[in-house]
Amino acid sequence: MKIVGHRGARGLAPENTIASLMQALTYNVDEIEIDVRVTRDGIPVLNHDVVLHGATLPIAHHTLQELRARKPDLATLSEALELLQHKASAMIEVKPRVDIAPVVAVLQQHLDKGWKAQDITLGSFSQKTLRALHAALPELPTIVIERFSGLYAGYRARQLHTKKVSMNHLFVWAGYISAMRRQQYELYVYTLNDPKRAARFQKHGLYGVITDRPDLFSS
Repeated sequence: MKIVGHRGARGLAPENTIASLMQALTYNVDEIEIDVRVTRDGIPVLNHDVVLHGATLPIAHHTLQELRARKPDLATLSEALELLQHKASAMIEVKPRVDIAPVVAVLQQHLDKGWKAQDITLGSFSQKTLRALHAALPELPTIVIERFSGLYAGYRARQLHTKKVSMNHLFVWAGYISAMRRQQYELYVYTLNDPKRAARFQKHGLYGVITDRPDLFSS
């Protein structure tokens, strides 16, 4: 079962920061999930919400310099990829209504620098965003992220010709996990911080767990 650090290691360090990514790497995670938005001056940065984490500044309405004046540890996508290369795969969640062009440009730069396509997975809750990313970078794997509907997750995955799906762990059960396994899907669940529950899911074929606390899964 793959262990994926959620926003780095959100339960151990401030989310989506270099410090959080480094914490996740400490526990030898297989992948690290990060959230990406784009600043007014076209810089992809790590931030979950529309507004800057810990402030009320909309990411898309301010420059990187302006945002870092309020949050000095705001990380760029490029900085994150430089840190992670050869250490862990990147699961990049691009938020809905984000301009994907700067994201694609940064990813292409890092592919040219030696990142392997199979080590970067692109995900989104937005099918429009995910389809645009796939069209721009068809060599990169995509992962469908859904909250509660396994049926809709499967529909979206078939549209994108992907076998990767991420679902809220509260809305999956043994039968669903087993069925996805039989259909050769790589099913991840988020955000699960309970190793015992993860172990039960693993017995039915769970492929990966996205967790705030990778330390709890460290052997």
